[in-house]
Amino acid sequence: MTLANIPDPEERARVVAQDLENVLHPLVQHRALEKSQLVIVGAQGSTVVDADGSTYLDAMAGLWCVNIGYGRNELADVAAEQMRAIAYYPHTAMNLPAAELAEQINGLMGGGYHVYFVNSGSEANEAGFKFARQYAKHEFSSEFRFKTISRYYAYHGTTLATLAAGGMGDRKVKFEPYAGEFVHVPAPTCYRCPLGLSYPSCGVACAKAIESTILGEGPETVAEVLVEPIMSGVGVAVPPDEYLPMVQDICHRYDVLLHVDEVINGFGRTGKMFGHQNWGISPDIMAVAKGIISAYLPLGAAVVKNKVFESFLGEPADGRQVFQVNTYGGHPAAAAVAVRNIEILMEEKLAERAATMGAYLIDGLKGRLMKHAITGDVRGKGLLIGVELVTDRESKTQLAGPLVQGVVDSCRRNGVLVGRSGGGARHSNTIVLSPPLIITRSECDTLIDVLDRALGEAAAKLDGA
Repeated sequence: MTLANIPDPEERARVVAQDLENVLHPLVQHRALEKSQLVIVGAQGSTVVDADGSTYLDAMAGLWCVNIGYGRNELADVAAEQMRAIAYYPHTAMNLPAAELAEQINGLMGGGYHVYFVNSGSEANEAGFKFARQYAKHEFSSEFRFKTISRYYAYHGTTLATLAAGGMGDRKVKFEPYAGEFVHVPAPTCYRCPLGLSYPSCGVACAKAIESTILGEGPETVAEVLVEPIMSGVGVAVPPDEYLPMVQDICHRYDVLLHVDEVINGFGRTGKMFGHQNWGISPDIMAVAKGIISAYLPLGAAVVKNKVFESFLGEPADGRQVFQVNTYGGHPAAAAVAVRNIEILMEEKLAERAATMGAYLIDGLKGRLMKHAITGDVRGKGLLIGVELVTDRESKTQLAGPLVQGVVDSCRRNGVLVGRSGGGARHSNTIVLSPPLIITRSECDTLIDVLDRALGEAAAKLDGA
């Protein structure tokens, strides 16, 4: 990796001052930024480099998104070439890269879908909500189907509607009240079953709760059910194998659309091109972003089954067209980069690589980390992995926040960037891993070594408390 972008100390200090005086950052407390002063200036493969020349293995692929890894310079060439041809025109007309990208995605889904382009995962889910409601207006005109059933502790975005759909109280509370069109059910968080049951004797009661909620609300009021195949932000909750097929069957039983959020799961992350493909289901609406372009440019999409698309067909006077617009949706340069990104995913078989390398990493983490009494659970699928930390395995009492953060900080000091679950008081004690799909075996070994050391330090602090 070249360190050509490393600024001299004076330039680094100027950038830090410029940032602190002008930029409003997401999620991170600015007082913490004043102390850390982390300035990232370069990246290659699975490694990022800061303004001091320190390198880090990025075990989160940015924000779960740089699937093909950093430093793919050919994508810059693709963007430049497309911008020279035509950088932008509204997607009320057609353009070549967006048409090609939509065909790619449709093919990856096995056909039978249409694609609506936006800029982010939040917008993709927002569009999905609107499509579900408009579809219900067309197809069930005598009913008032407007509700979305989603899960507690889910994360679906940062707009007001996607926050309302999500179930993370800590993230929602400062923006309440919400309108009430989102109804929540227990999540398939088996390690901490919200129903106090155990799998498989539970009979997958969390899935059955969706049916009882549809009946309780009234099927004539429910437009869709919204799920992530594997819940990410809560600490990587992998559902029982029966769960998603049961949810799909329930949706079909009551003519409710199944809306699958693949923003993090999608494009190879779980060992399949899309997470839902691990369980053989077929969503009516799918939200994608992040891995669709590996974060090289902003891009997302709401993908709808043709039965939904066909509901929007008619004569202009019928007013059935999609009543949703996005200024930058179908942006030619972003679409062209995404096309090449997906070609790289396919050419390098990165979904298959995620399955293989993920199995190696999960086995290694279990082998090394379960020796620590504070390791409650290691779980995941592909390269979407969680390590839940507890005070002891019998009680499953979650490890205190400062100790969990200490693990994150120790990893960073030792050259590895890991994440932490954001599920609030009940689910904030999991170290989450989502490295680029090109991560090597030796990098996996480094990740295991560094986490092993960090957990040892946390265990020693707990014992000494």
